[in-house]
Amino acid sequence: MTKAAAAAGTTSSSSSTSENSAKVDKKKKVKAFHTIWGLKKNHDTNFCSPSERHSSTRIEGLNLSNFDRPMAPATLIQDVRIFVATWNVGGKTPKHGLNLEDFLQVEGSSDIYVLGFQEIVPLSAGNVLVVEDNEPATKWLALISQALNNPQHDSINSSSDSSHSNNSRDSKSNIFHKPSLKVLCRNLTADSTLLKACNCPLDSSVSNKRRPRKLSGPCSSPTHRDPSVHDLLSVAEIPSSPERYSYRLIASKQMVGIFLSIWARKELVQHIGHVRFSCVGRGLMNCLGNKGCISISLSLHQTSFCFVCSHLASGEKEGDELKRNADVVEILRSTQFPRICKNPNRPIPEKIADHDRIIWLGDLNYRVSLSYEETRLLLEDNDWDSLLEKDQLNLERDAGRVFSGWSEGKIFFAPTYKYSNNSDSYAGETVKSKKKRRTPAWCDRILWRGTGIEQLSYIRGESRFSDHRPVCAVFAVETEMKNIRFRKGYSCATSRVEFQGCITQRHSFNEC
Repeated sequence: MTKAAAAAGTTSSSSSTSENSAKVDKKKKVKAFHTIWGLKKNHDTNFCSPSERHSSTRIEGLNLSNFDRPMAPATLIQDVRIFVATWNVGGKTPKHGLNLEDFLQVEGSSDIYVLGFQEIVPLSAGNVLVVEDNEPATKWLALISQALNNPQHDSINSSSDSSHSNNSRDSKSNIFHKPSLKVLCRNLTADSTLLKACNCPLDSSVSNKRRPRKLSGPCSSPTHRDPSVHDLLSVAEIPSSPERYSYRLIASKQMVGIFLSIWARKELVQHIGHVRFSCVGRGLMNCLGNKGCISISLSLHQTSFCFVCSHLASGEKEGDELKRNADVVEILRSTQFPRICKNPNRPIPEKIADHDRIIWLGDLNYRVSLSYEETRLLLEDNDWDSLLEKDQLNLERDAGRVFSGWSEGKIFFAPTYKYSNNSDSYAGETVKSKKKRRTPAWCDRILWRGTGIEQLSYIRGESRFSDHRPVCAVFAVETEMKNIRFRKGYSCATSRVEFQGCITQRHSFNEC
């Protein structure tokens, strides 16, 4: 045998030995894999047949082809319908007969109602400097709840006997007995402790440490019963049981004459959290609450919202619009929300501009930069476009001096201020004194900022209750919610938890 042949034989033998060793190692790995997944059969180290693999109950549902499917999005988009209204009620206290159903467009059935009022009390020195009168706020809440939770009554109730009707009318005359605003809020609100708390979804490793959000009504507790509140709810035909409410009060806040309340469909309440308040006074000495704003911040699913209700500086002299600009700048600068989120990975907004969706409503008090005579001639011709070209808010926004980056819907309604008492005539038509005469203007406005907001309507109401007409808007707003099924098809993470007790060490499918 030649040296070359011997060398070749040696190489061939070595290669054969190495190949046999590799096969043995591979069989050992296959055996180990089968042992881990419960596939060992008759101590055979060969691969299971395809039929045997599919018949195994231990890997039923393990479809490896699902790993090639695309990942589902981490978040889903859900549209909610938000109704927003602003109304300067001129310091007048509402009566029980005031019907808010048309004003609130109850038949439209929005998911969230944001209702802002200005001058719910007269802006007297006593209300500004001494004690804040919350009796009107209590009455407004009762009337709003009545409109939202009892929009219609069947004919059986309306055909009750005359004696009952007389007693009902007698009791309605005494409907408001000055019940506590705080007590009424507790009766109308879902669990405020949970609403103000963090509702961020946590990782599975710590989610079991978090209390579930139980949104039982506070009325079930006898400590919240108050005779005056009970009488108010029953006489106003508001269900005394919270379970019967279609809408629950999410938050309400008063600052002198400014009052803001937010209501939500009861099915949405469990997804709302991080409810926080901030008030900025811009009235007397640029700090008192006869002018200024109330801001309410909250989160719905994974989206942050901020609602700002303001009453800005008044006056129609030249240069007064600069005071209103300054009010807006100071409100944006000074508003600060406390940080209550316990999730360190979620940036919770602390300023108005930090929120995902922002809606600003109120008596912004911007006037028309024309004389009364010029304005009156244009109004007689219904030439609103020419008037809007002189609208101070439009002029200041176009110049970039205020509300830069904010949006407002097209106005197709007449000026909302100022009307004569219980009349459809502007005050200038009946007031002879030039000092008391006011040029008609669009003082009451609704603006918004952020993506995913579409305005569906922008109208005014026709109630003669005050010298202002209410202004309403409806929005379709996108909210982000966490997708429970993060991957379409098979989830590797789920199976890893299911077989956690069987797997002694981490293996890759490529190792077999």
